[in-house]
Amino acid sequence: MTEKTNAMRALEARKVPYETYTFPPEIHSATGVAEALGLPASQVYKTLVVVREQGKPLLVMIPGDRELDLKRLAKAVGEKKLRMATHKEAESLTGLQVGGISALALLNRRFEVYIDRAATKLERVLVSAGRRGINLGIRVDDLIRVTKARVIEAASEAKK
Repeated sequence: MTEKTNAMRALEARKVPYETYTFPPEIHSATGVAEALGLPASQVYKTLVVVREQGKPLLVMIPGDRELDLKRLAKAVGEKKLRMATHKEAESLTGLQVGGISALALLNRRFEVYIDRAATKLERVLVSAGRRGINLGIRVDDLIRVTKARVIEAASEAKK
């Protein structure tokens, strides 16, 4: 039995069903998680921390097989300039390890949360449970509702 994470407790408190997926905790990438679980990377979402020039950082969920398009994101959120947080910054800003960053685990931290529009074409996605080695399968509409995520165009094809 997996020890409960804040993300699991948050979903249970809201009576939102989820499935738990475990994998080796040394896997930190969404594509690695997808491979370990035998799932398409397009269903395993990564949560990225994006820094603005001023103000609280953003959390952006995108498919594991895509890359964040900072220009597209900046336009969608009305910012002139955005940048990806470094691993160290992401961990400092969220209190979570890279590979375990989860909008569900950070609900009380009042981050603005965004999700790529590609998610709306799926019924369910996997997202981090807030700890390396654990992902949660959740209905997309539940994920959007619980995290108050805004659906935007944020990702582009990953460069080979």
